[in-house]
Amino acid sequence: MAEISPGSTPAPPSATPPPAPPARILVVGGGYVGMYTALRLQHKLRSGEAEVTVVTPEPYMTYQPFLPEAAAGNISPRHVVVPLRRVLSGCRIVLGEAVSIDHAKRTATLRTLGADEEGTGTVDVTYDELVLAPGSVSRTLPVPGLAEHGIGFKTVEEAIGLRNHVIEQMDIASSTRDPALRDAALTFVFVGGGYAGVEALAELEDMARYATRYYHNLKAEDLKWILVEATGRILPEVGEEMGLYAVRELRARNIDVRLDTRLDSCEDRVAVLSDGTRFPTRTLVWTAGVKPHPVLAATDLPLTARGRLKCTARLGVDGAEHAWAAGDAAAVPDVTAAEPGTECAPNAQHAVRQAKVLAGNILASLRGEPLQDYRHKYAGSVASLGLHKGVAHVYGRKLKGYPAWLMHRVYHLSRVPTFNRKARVLAEWTLSGLFKREIVSLGSLEHPRAEFELAAGGKKTDSPGGPTTWDTPRHRPKDTPKDTPGEPSDDR
Repeated sequence: MAEISPGSTPAPPSATPPPAPPARILVVGGGYVGMYTALRLQHKLRSGEAEVTVVTPEPYMTYQPFLPEAAAGNISPRHVVVPLRRVLSGCRIVLGEAVSIDHAKRTATLRTLGADEEGTGTVDVTYDELVLAPGSVSRTLPVPGLAEHGIGFKTVEEAIGLRNHVIEQMDIASSTRDPALRDAALTFVFVGGGYAGVEALAELEDMARYATRYYHNLKAEDLKWILVEATGRILPEVGEEMGLYAVRELRARNIDVRLDTRLDSCEDRVAVLSDGTRFPTRTLVWTAGVKPHPVLAATDLPLTARGRLKCTARLGVDGAEHAWAAGDAAAVPDVTAAEPGTECAPNAQHAVRQAKVLAGNILASLRGEPLQDYRHKYAGSVASLGLHKGVAHVYGRKLKGYPAWLMHRVYHLSRVPTFNRKARVLAEWTLSGLFKREIVSLGSLEHPRAEFELAAGGKKTDSPGGPTTWDTPRHRPKDTPKDTPGEPSDDR
């Protein structure tokens, strides 16, 4: 037995070191990547291992492939979105936008709803791990009149607003005695031959053609639909052969498809095309591509020439530890491509799969485990051309017509998040097959106080179908610079 000499102090018993504080994970964006990454982290994190904060401008994730069907009335708009607070119950949801990010200091500057109401400006949030997934915004060009009269098709609000607008134009055409006004109201111009433009035009043309049977003085032949595409093909993702079939299918429905043509101006509600054609129109839908979110330029992280984050195959930002990115915001090398330097396409197919690998790599980084590369060989694409019509090029197989349309629905039903949404969408599709289409316009929902203001002695600010409906896009980013005509497109 060891002796203790007089006056000596016994050594204290060994103490357990205090547990490390939970890591702070900040997810910027609540879209595909943001929601799926946070959801996987929520399920896989150990108790006390990390805290996840999601910063998003909207309290929901929009499943964008369903926007055309929502615009056509086949799906209720509330079933196109996924409520983040319910799905991400284990995460902290902050409604707002990231204004700038100083990754060297691990600080993000946010503009939140609360800060706006208080008039305090912005708030700073510190983090340990950063996931940048703000998505993309519409890519516009300095076309005269576009900012005043153009309509976007990227949010559920824009999709439902466009549906109301189209029906209102038919109401105007049915009730006016002015032939020029009638012609402009029944002319619908869509700019952009990617997924968004083609599917939106095809679904709305289907709906409007069906609606004409309920107008005593309108026929389907009175409606004029024009698709304007600057390149020589539409839907490049489905291949040249299926793209040509899509053009033939649209033209067979009396849709004017103009390839190798640009929109030069839309001032005074007249669409002027590069081939010299002029179309007086009250509806001009702009879907000519997307560009990275402007917050990426307000960071100290490396960007590519096209403004996307330079990423590694492990979905980390190149040269920046503890910073991660995926989806539209990230330039991720495609390790399955034959040609070196190829990047993954900025589409939903990659985004959902990247989110799974991204969440796994964050967990591995926190636990000191090896990371894995993202690798996924592109499976192909499907596109809807309206009810019971579509094109597909999947795993080398080409489909068209009803089989392609059915594949389109089955694929997206399998991909829409949560069983709740799958069941609701399937129920709505089943009911829409048993009953007639709904063709009512609820444009007054966009201005719910207009009637009360008028009754209270004020002035009614907006009239149905009026020009001010599209003057101020709801989600136009602040201080976003105009694009130049030569900027490349990320159109999907």
